[in-house]
Amino acid sequence: MTTTPARTAVLVRPMTAADADPVLAIYQAGLDGGNASFEHTAPDWTAFDAGKLPDHRLVAVDGTETVLGWVAVSRVSARAVYSGVVEHSVYVGPAAQGRGVGRTLLDALIASTEAAGIWTIQSGVFPENTASLALHHAAGFRTVGVRERVARHAAQGNRWRDVVFLERRSPHIS
Repeated sequence: MTTTPARTAVLVRPMTAADADPVLAIYQAGLDGGNASFEHTAPDWTAFDAGKLPDHRLVAVDGTETVLGWVAVSRVSARAVYSGVVEHSVYVGPAAQGRGVGRTLLDALIASTEAAGIWTIQSGVFPENTASLALHHAAGFRTVGVRERVARHAAQGNRWRDVVFLERRSPHIS
């Protein structure tokens, strides 16, 4: 008999520097799985902090303040015409996967970005990461296309990888 992991009571709050260790550990666990990013080593906190917009960095925590996952966005361009477009990353710790943490984080991110006037959230996901693709589609993202052989994955023998390009356009911002 297969059992489904119990849903965890989850609170989403802003990410702070005090969350650096668990956030980067969750990031590294995702990278170690081989289907989360072309990166193979999580950055240090200074680099992570510099690359993410501070108003849209969130963590999901349980009742003991254990970080279960995180979501954050980066600018896609410094050009003013793209001020409402961001690229996001969402990572859930291995022990919290399958419990709705990713969806809770994406819903909170959508609310945060829409409140700030951001009209498009985009991301690239490896086609083999079917759980992430299903999560994004359930949260209202659509597949724009597949970028075939877009880059080489050094951690996997320098092999070419495709990336599914996803976006969620806000229905509230026109």
